[in-house]
Amino acid sequence: MTKLSMNVTTTFYGNVVNDIAVAKAAGFGGIELQSPKLYRYLDAGFPAESLPPLLEGLTVTGLGAVLDAERQGEGREAFLAEVRRMCGVAVVVGAPIVQLCTGPVDWEVVKDFRAGRPAAGDARYRGTLGRSESEAIDVLAGNVREAADIAADHGLELYLEPLAWSNLNRHRQALEVIERAGRENVGITLDTWHYWTVGDTLEEVAATPKELIKTVHLSDGLDLDRATEVPDQSVHRDVVIGGGAIPLQQWVDAIKSTGYDGWWVSEMFSTKASEHDFLTVASTMRGLLEILVS
Repeated sequence: MTKLSMNVTTTFYGNVVNDIAVAKAAGFGGIELQSPKLYRYLDAGFPAESLPPLLEGLTVTGLGAVLDAERQGEGREAFLAEVRRMCGVAVVVGAPIVQLCTGPVDWEVVKDFRAGRPAAGDARYRGTLGRSESEAIDVLAGNVREAADIAADHGLELYLEPLAWSNLNRHRQALEVIERAGRENVGITLDTWHYWTVGDTLEEVAATPKELIKTVHLSDGLDLDRATEVPDQSVHRDVVIGGGAIPLQQWVDAIKSTGYDGWWVSEMFSTKASEHDFLTVASTMRGLLEILVS
């Protein structure tokens, strides 16, 4: 049976409760719960223990995302505290895995940095911008190692997603981070938009050990000049899945060639789709995923 899960970006302006209801009604077998919606729900005073009854009939395929995973100093302690929080929620809702993302999550910072615009007093988070690749990988790997130990204490795994505009944004870099972290409970989120956008290849994907692919995000995007443009999610990802420039069937076939048999997750940042009926959008995306991966 094809394993189809709905990332809650699919119903972008929904909340946790109606996202769960829509995923069920649309025929998804799973749901990937994400911040900020998840944090909004919890911070409003609803306990995590209120979610399992709502989720009956759905598998929570993953929980995310802890952003800016390379944080240092006081930020590092905040990062690890967030990992502990997310892992605690994951245990309650039955999610087997928690997501980490590379940073900075703010692509405008990356644009300004590359253009030489940030002033000396610019306090915006820069992550490892300006560091060598090897140093940046070591910094991230150290944080991933500690996060993996926290996850292991909860009986969980981690999946690392390299964001296309971030300092560490390539498949090979993610694999190097995992190797240097040296923890068996760490793998990758293979996101078709991030991978295609930075120029990672089908051949690289097909050569990936299947046990490292913890989930697949099927997402579409628009063309860009990779040599000159910083990927901007608000621009280059503003398209309905199946309506963009990514040859999704080729990516699905390359992933399947590894022997991957896990969850396929819809992820979408289309402004038009976000203004449409939630159930219509979710049902359409589930049908598209069924065609792509069956």
